[in-house]
Amino acid sequence: MFEELSAPGLEQDWNLPSNLYQNKFEQKSEKIGSLSFPRKFENQDFVYLTDYCLKHGILFEDDTFPAHYSSIGPKVLPEDKLRRIKWLRPIDIMRYPRLFVDGVNRADILQGQIGDCWVLAALGSLTRQQRFLKNVIPKDQGFEDSYAGIFHFRFWQFGDWVDVVIDDRLPFLDDNFLFVHPRSKNEFWPPLLEKAYAKLRGSYTNLDQGYLTEALVDFTGGVEMPFNLKNPPDSLFEMLKTAAESGCLMGCTTPKGVSHLFIYFVLLNVPYMDGKERLVRLWNPYGNTEWKGAWSDRSVEWQHVPIPYRKKLYEDKDDGEFWISYKDFRDNFSFLIICNDVPTCLDSGEQRNTTWSVDKHVNKFSGASLGNSYYEDILSRNPQYFIQVPEMLFMVNYFSLADHFLLVPQRDVVNCFYLSPGTYIIIPTTTQEGEGTEFLLRTFLKSQNNFSFDPVPREGKSELPLAVTKDLHKWNQDNSYKTIFLKYANQSSFLDASQLQRILNEVLLKDLMASQGSGNRFSFDSSKSLLALMDINANGRLSLDEFGELWRELNIYKDIFIKEDEQNSGFLNASNLKRIIQERGLSVSEKLLGLMTVRYGDATMRMNYPGFVCCMIRLETMEKVFHNLSKDGREICFTEDEVSGAYYHLGLFLHFYIVSFYQ
Repeated sequence: MFEELSAPGLEQDWNLPSNLYQNKFEQKSEKIGSLSFPRKFENQDFVYLTDYCLKHGILFEDDTFPAHYSSIGPKVLPEDKLRRIKWLRPIDIMRYPRLFVDGVNRADILQGQIGDCWVLAALGSLTRQQRFLKNVIPKDQGFEDSYAGIFHFRFWQFGDWVDVVIDDRLPFLDDNFLFVHPRSKNEFWPPLLEKAYAKLRGSYTNLDQGYLTEALVDFTGGVEMPFNLKNPPDSLFEMLKTAAESGCLMGCTTPKGVSHLFIYFVLLNVPYMDGKERLVRLWNPYGNTEWKGAWSDRSVEWQHVPIPYRKKLYEDKDDGEFWISYKDFRDNFSFLIICNDVPTCLDSGEQRNTTWSVDKHVNKFSGASLGNSYYEDILSRNPQYFIQVPEMLFMVNYFSLADHFLLVPQRDVVNCFYLSPGTYIIIPTTTQEGEGTEFLLRTFLKSQNNFSFDPVPREGKSELPLAVTKDLHKWNQDNSYKTIFLKYANQSSFLDASQLQRILNEVLLKDLMASQGSGNRFSFDSSKSLLALMDINANGRLSLDEFGELWRELNIYKDIFIKEDEQNSGFLNASNLKRIIQERGLSVSEKLLGLMTVRYGDATMRMNYPGFVCCMIRLETMEKVFHNLSKDGREICFTEDEVSGAYYHLGLFLHFYIVSFYQ
């Protein structure tokens, strides 16, 4: 229990220089940034400032995050409401404020007027794993006798724990909390913690519409592991169970990305009728919506569970918590995020008896070394981390960029690998040429013999063979499609023709525009045609896998086009096209070649890149369709549905191509 208190006689109008700094608590430099010795945000020392305020009988006022609408930020409220905001301390609105009332509970948190549900959802999950929460909220503060209007909270930021100092003046509008507010009127840890996080990120506005993964990492200092539930690993359920047992934080989102739910209990093989059922326990931090299907509260499935299990597991409460079958969990949610200080969710079998080793490296790019247009130059200049693997290891690499999550682009990049013996190279880079930034690289390593090592960055002359450089270029082309898809799909699971057109013109043609001019662009019709050619499901949209196949084809033909266009004119002629078709192993008659040149070329029978790629992908698709439907390689027979499908994918040029095989 906390003692009741008041603060009589304290002056609040004394202007204290809030950046007063005392270094007596800093020990060895290598410890700065740890939980024991966090880095002081804005150079503010909580202990020194508290002592100073108590000595002078004043309440702390933070001029680095002032009680002013500039700390709120733009676009949250109209100007007339911004000017009506009052900044009040807890002691201004009640006699006995507390930091905590009866401990910390997820029910303590209620959302305010900004869309920071991602922050509140992450905080709610921390209340389930208080080993993380105690790192964020130090114990040496409160409204007791040492109260001086000052509080501090700790967050993990780009490799270091930072201590963020705030005053306790909170924004109110019309006598109500403007942002997050506590359920208990005299409990103040939620709005104070929110204020500290807003200060870390620059303003309250910057808490509006963020990403759950970022908050989980910032509150734990851990590594987040994202999983696409539409294409999950085979061992996903075992990973869920291991994650729950090891105290990981787990969140999941709906297909539209608007809801964040948390997993905190996973059960294997619950007796059900004559078999077993795998169940997952979820919590909706908003508390007003629950799953209504099988295994929900009051569902009939519980009547077929043995009474001892039912008494232990079943609860009929509208509290946002519910059970769901593993199958329904996979079918109704799109993404899963697992976060812990180390990736314990990946531990299985003998690996459970070994420990993870973690290495951290902070470095920077110069602007000249970035980009994806000139890979040989990039890979020779960017930092290279060489890792020797003498035996089978499990490794996770993790590095942070200066932007956002994968959707806009990505702030945190996580990859997992099972590594065979050999030499491995990690080369951080970005997609924007000439853009310099700092980055953080963390490697999480595990082997049965607890092998560990220090990756050494090598800069300057590249030690990569040219073949490796070209392979990495190809690897980047083959894998970058996921980032591009997620950016332009706007959190949807599909791309439509207009979104595809933007990708083709804004991303694919970026390196060709300088030489070819702005006229050589993909039209909406050509984009729609390419979509139809790759739309295997015939639903008028491209899935991630369908787009990935198209993206690989586009880059193959981009390289071919650049190679054939020796004069850098931006066009290919009929002889170029014929040679390329032959080298690709396609069987095309002279008649069909002429028709395709007329269809996709200009008045002088030349093709720009958009026309060339539409022509080649259509030809390749037609040949695949012919060979898939042909029984003898010479003729094909269609059912009515196959005719409709063929015309959807290939258009009216299909019959010309079939004729060419007879000749």
